[in-house]
Amino acid sequence: MALEFTDGNFQEKVISSDKLTVVDFWAEWCGPCRAIGPVIEELSKEYDGRVNVGKVNVDHNPKLSIDFGVTSIPAILFIKGGKVVDKLVGAQPKGNFVKKIEQHI
Repeated sequence: MALEFTDGNFQEKVISSDKLTVVDFWAEWCGPCRAIGPVIEELSKEYDGRVNVGKVNVDHNPKLSIDFGVTSIPAILFIKGGKVVDKLVGAQPKGNFVKKIEQHI
């Protein structure tokens, strides 16, 4: 299951992690966000133990959205070594996520 990242645990779970972390910035009212939700869940299972996969609810964690310049959702950031190494914006096919993950692990 995808992790839940918050303003409170982001430093520990994402920035300080030695693994690639896929972060889905989303909101409950966002249709495209809901459309890719199952894909994010699949990725979290398929890459379990190798890649951290999680979600940030932008309504509950506005600081993270501001810190990372997220202005459109869904925005999926690929973070490694505390830095954003790649990004996808908008609903995407699963293959696009897999390509980015494979590029950076």
